[in-house]
Amino acid sequence: MDQLRQKVIDGIPWRVLVFALFFGCHGVQSSFDSKVQFEFKTQPVLIEKKLTKSDIRHLPFPVQKYLLYVGVVGKNQVQNVRIVFDELMYKNPEAKPMVSSSEQYNFFLHPARHFYMKASMMGIPFRVLHSYSEEKATMLVRVASLFNAVDLDNEELTIAETVTVLNDLCLFAPAALIDRRISWEANGPLSTKVFFKNGKYRVSAVLIFNEIGELVEFISDDRSALQDDGSLRKARWSTPIKDYKELNGVKVPTYGEAIWKYPEGDFTYGKFFLKNIEYNVKNRYP
Repeated sequence: MDQLRQKVIDGIPWRVLVFALFFGCHGVQSSFDSKVQFEFKTQPVLIEKKLTKSDIRHLPFPVQKYLLYVGVVGKNQVQNVRIVFDELMYKNPEAKPMVSSSEQYNFFLHPARHFYMKASMMGIPFRVLHSYSEEKATMLVRVASLFNAVDLDNEELTIAETVTVLNDLCLFAPAALIDRRISWEANGPLSTKVFFKNGKYRVSAVLIFNEIGELVEFISDDRSALQDDGSLRKARWSTPIKDYKELNGVKVPTYGEAIWKYPEGDFTYGKFFLKNIEYNVKNRYP
């Protein structure tokens, strides 16, 4: 299949190829923009309310300590967040990294996440769009803007993306951990188990903290890894994080990894470098 696709690309006149590359990439970007615009219209930023100590009193002790450490108590409660990353992505443990950048928006009244990644390899552009909204997830990977390498839309993907939404909540929007859809199970002084329910989907993770209150790892058994044949394989997923810095008044981890813990060995498929984060963003799509 890959050889056939290469022959198709090689046989396209260069003017047509450039046109397809530009407008195909633009099409994925436009889809991302329209999805984010929809969320802004249906989930506008409402009157802002401060997060207080009484709001977090019901949380497990290490989670309370974490929220106090990162400085969200006394700040406005989170309604949405915009996150910008640079990444190094790996196809397999022996592969060279693919350099990429991404922009994502999360909304919390009705959980939604739209993640758009741009990358290239050997001069061929890749575009990735993950969307999660109205209790449903889709994933699109477009290569060279001429064909879709991956186009998923199923329940297993939705479960996996529900875990990703929970991960974003814990790592980058901890003020939103008071959400009524989140429940807890005590698990010691430096660990706790968190459950997130959205519609019919319920996922969980173990959160690991250090002595000063930093969240240092998120571990879940409810997520699936995309395989080369397009299938999804259930595996333990871990996102260790570090290098906390204050951005826009809140301490956030600026480096993290995404790891599949397979029985045959760990595979770090992504390294993420936080470039910017903004909370309660007003509509940028007039």
